[in-house]
Amino acid sequence: MAIATRNNLRNVAIVAHVDHGKTTLVDAMLQQTNSFSDHSHVDERAMDSNELEREKGITILAKNTAISYKGIHATDGPITINVIDTPGHADFGGEVERGLSMVDGVVLLVDASEGPLPQTRFVLRKALEAHLPVILLVNKTDRPDARIEEVVAESQDLLIGLASDMADTHPDLDLDAILDVPVVYASGRNGAASRNQPENGQLPDNADLEPLFEAILEHIPAPVYDDEHPLQAHVTNLDASPFLGRLALLRVFHGTIRKGQTVAWIKHDGSVHNVRVTELLITKALDRYPTESAGPGDIVAVAGFEDITIGETLADPDDPRALPTITVDEPAISMTIGTNTSPIMGKVKGHKLTARMVKDRLDRELVGNVSLKVVDIGRPDAWEVQGRGELALAILVEQMRREGFELTVGKPQVVVHRVDGKIHEPYEHLTIDSPEEYLGAITQLLAARKGRMENMANHGTGWVRMEFIVPSRGLIGFRTQFLTDTRGTGIANAIFHGYEAWAGPIITRNNGSIVADRNGVVTPFAIIALQERMSFFVNPTEEVYEGMVIGENSRADDMDVNITKEKKLTNMRQSTSDTFESMTPSRQLTLEECLEFAREDECVEVTPAIVRIRKVELAASARARNVSRIKKQDAN
Repeated sequence: MAIATRNNLRNVAIVAHVDHGKTTLVDAMLQQTNSFSDHSHVDERAMDSNELEREKGITILAKNTAISYKGIHATDGPITINVIDTPGHADFGGEVERGLSMVDGVVLLVDASEGPLPQTRFVLRKALEAHLPVILLVNKTDRPDARIEEVVAESQDLLIGLASDMADTHPDLDLDAILDVPVVYASGRNGAASRNQPENGQLPDNADLEPLFEAILEHIPAPVYDDEHPLQAHVTNLDASPFLGRLALLRVFHGTIRKGQTVAWIKHDGSVHNVRVTELLITKALDRYPTESAGPGDIVAVAGFEDITIGETLADPDDPRALPTITVDEPAISMTIGTNTSPIMGKVKGHKLTARMVKDRLDRELVGNVSLKVVDIGRPDAWEVQGRGELALAILVEQMRREGFELTVGKPQVVVHRVDGKIHEPYEHLTIDSPEEYLGAITQLLAARKGRMENMANHGTGWVRMEFIVPSRGLIGFRTQFLTDTRGTGIANAIFHGYEAWAGPIITRNNGSIVADRNGVVTPFAIIALQERMSFFVNPTEEVYEGMVIGENSRADDMDVNITKEKKLTNMRQSTSDTFESMTPSRQLTLEECLEFAREDECVEVTPAIVRIRKVELAASARARNVSRIKKQDAN
C-alpha cells in the first residue's frame, strides 16, 4: 500500500444560501482563467443552463465545471480545479449532498449583509459531517448595507455552534481547523477578492480573484489515493446525450478508468455485471470532451451503462469493491400527482394524458433525483410523490407541464411519523428579515400557524431578524400572506428542523372559494355583478365547468355562483349600458400560488396552456352532502 497525491488537481464545492452569489462567482472564475475562447458567447450565470433556473434566478441542479488555473500560484504547471455549483435552496438538499460526495473541500459563501441563513447552516453541517475543510468567503462586500465584521463573527459562531452540537456524534472533528477557517472577502460580480477586510460597502483592495485561487490551492487538499488499489469510481450524477444515451457522472477514487475498458458495475442490490465503457468524457469549462483515460480525483462522464443509477460503483472486474451509497435526508412534504380528470381535459392535440405516460415520467425522475420518493396509493391513475419541500415538488410539476403533460395535483401535505404511538410531524426553522414596522403583523401571522419564536435581533438598520420553529404544515400557503402583510419587503427562509409532536389544527386560509355552478363561458356581465363581494381568477370568454374554483370569497364560506350569466337583451336603449371600464382585472395565479391557495377538498388542474384550481368533488350536491356529514360527525 503506497499513498500518493495528485498535486495538479483540486475538487471543491461552492455552497451557500439561495441568492448569495455562487453562480456569479463561478462565472468570474471561468472568465479570469480564460476558460472560454475569444469568439465564444457566454451568458451571464452560465452554470444555470436549465430554462427554469434562468426564469426563477435560482440553481436547481448541482453541476460541475473544470477550471484550468495557470496563475501566479501554479508554480509546477497548470492545476485543474473541478468546481461543483450546488443549489442554495433547502428543497434541493439532495443535490447538495450529492455534490459534497464528489469533492475534498468547500468554499462557504456568505452574503456580507444577510450573513449566515438557514441553508448556510444546512450545507455547513453536511460539510463538517463529511470532514471537509472549509474556506469562508464573504461575498458582496460592496453592498451599501454590508456589515462585514459582524457577518464573519456570526459565521464563526455558527461553525463553533455546529461543532459543539456534533461533538457527541462525531468525536473525531478537528476543532483547531474549524476555529482557524481562512476568510476571503470578495465581490463576485466585479471579479475581485482579497484576504484583507475592506470597509463596509467597499470593493476588496485587489482587482482579481487570485487570493481565492491561492486559498483553494493552500487549504483544499489534493486528491489522495492508493496506487496499488484496484479501480473504484462512484456515480454521483446522471445526464443524457442525444448521441450517447445515458451518461453517468462519476468521481474516480482509486485506479484508472479507460475508454473501451471492461469494468465491474456494482448495483445497489449487490449484483455485479461486467460492462464495457463505450465513451469517456472529461469536462473543460462548460463543455465535455472525449479522453482516453482518467485517474484518481478526476470527475468524468462515462457512456455504455443504460440503467445505471446514482450511488452505484464502477470497479475492477478482478477485484470488485463497492463504495458506500449516498444517503440523503428523508422527505418531509408529499403531494398526489395523477392524470387530468377534469371535464375539459384533452382539448389540445398532442398533450400527454394517460396514466402510463405519467408513471413512466415519474419513474424517470426517480433515476436522477435521489431526494424524491414515489409511493403507490392504490389508485391506477394517481401516485403520492414525496420530496424535501413544496418548491421541489412544484418544480417537478412545472417541468412535466412544459413537457406536455396534463395533470391533477393534490394539495401539499406533510409526511408524518408515529413515535411511541403518537403522531409526529416535520417542523421548519424559519428565519425572517423584515422592516421593524411589520414585526407585530408577522408575529401574529406565525402565532396562528403554531410558530414559536426562538430568537430576535435588531441590527439598528431599521430591519429586524426573527427566528421561529414552525410546523411544516403552517408554511404551506404562508409566503403569499407574508408578502402581503410586509408589502413585499419581507424575506423568509426555512430549513428542516426535525420531527416534533403534532401541533393540532392550523387554519391557513380565512377566505372561502368561489365555485362555478355550471359549465359554460365566463361573461363580463356576471363578473361585474359579483366583483364587489369577491375577487376572480378568470377572465371573460374563458371556459369553466361545475366545481371549478374561479375566485376568492370575502367571507369564510365557499359560494357557488353562475359566472356564465348573460344580460337579457331588450328593445330599450340606454346611454350608460354595458360600461365595462369598471371591471376589476382578475388575479392570475402561478402554479406555486395555486398549490398554496388550494384547501384540503381542492386540487390543481395543470395543463401546458393553463393552471386551474378545482374541487375534488365537482358536483355541488355531492359536496353539500359531504359537508353535512362532517358537521354531524363533529357534533357527535
